[in-house]
Amino acid sequence: MKESEAQDCYKTLIVDGDKYRTRLSKKYTLRKPYQPVDPKKIMAFIPGTIKKIFVREGAKVAKGDQLLVLEAMKMNNTMLSPVDGKIGKILIKVGQTVSKSQLLIEIE
Repeated sequence: MKESEAQDCYKTLIVDGDKYRTRLSKKYTLRKPYQPVDPKKIMAFIPGTIKKIFVREGAKVAKGDQLLVLEAMKMNNTMLSPVDGKIGKILIKVGQTVSKSQLLIEIE
């Protein structure tokens, strides 16, 4: 599939050599652009409360090390480090309520 042009509310796509013209909805044109996931930014995957933090700023972590416990929907979710690195910033405190997609920890 190949995008050729975008005009106003219409877009022409070329799929296997055939041209298709489609109208874009207002919701589609106003959507938030895709952002690739950065594995070095630990985000809350669900709203909840921070119960425990296992790491400190400047500490080295390996992939799979425990970072924190997030309580959500009466369950304790242990969040693990997705990469090797050093803890840059911890942006939360124990007992703090966090919202979905809130940045919790940055790994350098």
